[in-house]
Amino acid sequence: MILDNLIYDLKKIGIKNTDTILIHSSCKSIGYDANDILDTLMDYFKNGLLIFPTHTWKTINEDNPIYDPAATPSCVGLLSNLFLKRKNVVRSLHPTHSVAAFGKDAEIFIKGEEFNNTPCTPGGVYDRLRSRNAKILLVGVGNERNTFIHSIEEVLNVPNRLSDKPMELQIKLDNKVITAYVRKHYNENQPHISEDFVKLDKALLAKGAMTKGKFGHADVLVCNTNRTFEVIRYILRKNPEAIVNEKIINDELWLDL
Repeated sequence: MILDNLIYDLKKIGIKNTDTILIHSSCKSIGYDANDILDTLMDYFKNGLLIFPTHTWKTINEDNPIYDPAATPSCVGLLSNLFLKRKNVVRSLHPTHSVAAFGKDAEIFIKGEEFNNTPCTPGGVYDRLRSRNAKILLVGVGNERNTFIHSIEEVLNVPNRLSDKPMELQIKLDNKVITAYVRKHYNENQPHISEDFVKLDKALLAKGAMTKGKFGHADVLVCNTNRTFEVIRYILRKNPEAIVNEKIINDELWLDL
């Protein structure tokens, strides 16, 4: 069932039906039936590109190395698991950081992820969001769930973000198996790197890279990928490890942008 009030919310926060949108979400926070939410999003973005992360990093590793895009569940929420099973939704072949996509150019957008050897390889799906001037919706969650920031760190080659040794994993595809070698996100002082991404909120909001809104009952952060990249690049040029190593992101790192 299509929920008109959710369409109203999308328009109010400046989201066009032709946009490319990646959504990190807490379904519970939205306050509506999960399938109705997906019906609404898929109808609204049928002429755009709708993307959900369908990551498997929590379960796919050296001890459980086989990723089957048709069967391996997502570890990042209810909506992502329901979405990847929907008709005309395609899922990428990255063994730990896959996404599912629906709409214009979906198959082209996800192509080639099986060849990437890091979670958010430069030129991969997360980096491609910038070329489409995409927006990221953080629905009921914050920047601690914003995988795009990992992509920015990889593009900028920030030190101490990846494991030295890759995992040997396997991607099951039809009647064949593809071997992949993928490094993990790793920092010896911070086991959950993304938890520190919230330190960027003040700068992103002040510099117009991120705005606040509502989607259903959920609080939403709307990130413009290109402006977000510009702000974070500016900060990291001055202090490449500020996000993890500093208690706060000092204003002097971004005020003069």
